[in-house]
This record gives sequence, C-alpha cells and structure tokens, in this order.
Amino acid sequence: MNIYFFGGYHPDYPRNAVLRRGLELAGAGVLECRVRPSHKFWLRYPLLLGRYAFGLRKERRASAGSGRAFLLVPEFCQKDVPIAKIVSRLTSRPVIFDPLASRHETKIVDRQRMPEGSAAARWNAAIDRRAFRLADLILADTAAHKEYYCEEFGVPAEKIEVLPVGFDDRVWKETPPRKSPTTPFVVIFFGSFLPLHGADVIIEAARLVGAQDASVEFRFVGSGQTFPAAQKSAESAGLRNVRFKGWLPYDELARYVAAEADLCLGIFGKTAKTERVVPHKIFQAMAAGKPVLTLRTPAAAEFFTHKDNIFFCDRHDPARLTAAILELKNDAGLREIIARRGCGLVREKYNPRALGEMLIKYLNERFERGNSRGGA
Repeated sequence: MNIYFFGGYHPDYPRNAVLRRGLELAGAGVLECRVRPSHKFWLRYPLLLGRYAFGLRKERRASAGSGRAFLLVPEFCQKDVPIAKIVSRLTSRPVIFDPLASRHETKIVDRQRMPEGSAAARWNAAIDRRAFRLADLILADTAAHKEYYCEEFGVPAEKIEVLPVGFDDRVWKETPPRKSPTTPFVVIFFGSFLPLHGADVIIEAARLVGAQDASVEFRFVGSGQTFPAAQKSAESAGLRNVRFKGWLPYDELARYVAAEADLCLGIFGKTAKTERVVPHKIFQAMAAGKPVLTLRTPAAAEFFTHKDNIFFCDRHDPARLTAAILELKNDAGLREIIARRGCGLVREKYNPRALGEMLIKYLNERFERGNSRGGA
C-alpha cells in the first residue's frame, strides 16, 4: 500500500508527522506531493499536478506501484481536495481527507476574522462542504468531531472514521516525576493560545491558587491569539506566580516539559469546539509521563478516565480549576497514579505505529478489491 500526502501542508505539523511515521512503521509506502501553504490556487494546483506526475514516474521506476495507492490530503488543506479529486479520477486512487478542524469554524468562529453570516463566512463554509463531499473517506480526531461534521455539513456518518491525534514518540520521551522538595510545584500550560485553550480561565485560577499556596508556580509556554490578553491580565493582577516562557522549538519544548513540569494543563475554553477536541498537547504530556489536568468534555471522555489516567475539571470555572490543582499538588500518590497510567495508555494505544495500523485497517476494510464505500 502506498499513500501520497498531497497538498499545501506543513510537514512538521504534529498530526501529519505522526501519521507519516505511523504508516511507515506499519509497512505502508509514504510519498509526498507538497507545496508551500502560502501558494495561491493558481500556482499550487499546477505545482501539485506537476509534482505528482514526477512522483508517479519515480514510483513506477522504483517498482513501488504494486498494491493499492491513496491520496491523503492533510489537515487544514480543504482547498486542495478538489485538485486531489481530479488526480483521483485520473488514477483511480481514493482521496482521504484529514481536516482536523472546520475551516469555517477556525477562521470565523475561533479567530473572528469576519462576522458570522458574512460573505466570507458563507464562502469558508462552502469550501468545507465541498471538501467533505469530494473526499472518499474523512478522518475525524474524535467521535464528537465526527458528529459535528455530520450535523453541520451533512456528511454521512459512514463516510467518516475516527483517528486520534496521538503523539510523536521520537520527540516525547517518558520521564520520571520530579522529586525536588526545594523547588516550586510547577504547573505548565503549553500551546498556541487558541480560544479553546481557555488561557483566561487559567490566569484567574493562578490568582486564586497564589492566594492559598505561594509554592505553586504557573508557566505559560507558547504564543498565539489569546496570548496578549493573558499576559496583560497577569501583569494587571500583579501575579508573581506566573511566568511566560514564549515559543520554544518543538524538541526543546518536549525537553522543557520533561524537566520542569509537575503538572500539565489541557484545555479549559468556553467555545463549542472545546467540547469536540483532544489536542496534541494532552497526548504529548501524557507520553512524557506527566499528570494531566483538563476540562471534562465529551471528546476527552472518549479516551480517558477521571483519576485513573487523567484528572478532569468539571467546568471551565477558575474556582473549580483552583481546587483541582491544589488537590493534585497535595496528593503526590494520585499524581503518580495518573501519570503512570496515562503514560501507559497513550504509549500503548496512541503511538504512531498503532495509529498507522488503525488507518491501514480502515483503508483495507473500505477499499478492498477496489470497491469504495465512501463515494464522492
């Protein structure tokens, strides 16, 4: 089986980096037909066609063309599904689309670039619908996200399979818990400060925690949409227990979390999207052997169990988050259980090879003997 990653994507983005590695470990041939994400369609489409034709010749010369082949359009590449479909019709290779998120929701709801109901909002929703319609198989990172695609865009449920995001085992290594009573208890949030992350909730919880226990220190790693507001809130409140580390390179981030974190925070946002996603950072922190505290959501409950392999906060409420942080800070035994079991779970079920095998299983079941159940 050969799988072409096809489109204007970032090769280092964790989702497709994990999938490419997982598919290779599971025995699939992985090829890339990629252009810069910044290219406009009038340039990217001809480039993609040319690079695919060149790759096809290389594939045939290398005698790698035996067995079934697929086109996989990675995350955020809705605009590349139509050209992938043209290639599909010319080569009889099904199109697998891994959106990870709706373009409309990301640009209009999350980033609020244009108001709901505007021409831009309708245009982005139309791009989503077209990509979903043209794909032969759609991947969703959670069952909750699958349900959203079905309800919001009218995608038939049988056209979607759930494939969690997992983690990259080359980067996120299991580490023992920190045992240094002379250092502060370090709570780390890392991420791109999306609205679904709920940085405002964490900042307020840091204020409440600081009033009760000065030994707890919050460190924010990363930057993004809500970063300026979070930093301003912390400065305005004069929080001495909060530090902003800024953006770190991926490998350095993993080392920093491994060395410094006693507890890692997940997401606490109030958006509808918060309820549907389990971001990379949760799987990554667990794989590093860290206890994770996050909002209880339908998506998170698909994979994890409270006080067994994760700690759930019942509401995106700073007071509830404060109580959860202090409970974990004061119960080393509970932290050790959650960290150990969480690490064991994600390393067994959500490592790259396991996800690669899961995807190959889906493809074999749906497209065996050339029969597509997905349809266009």
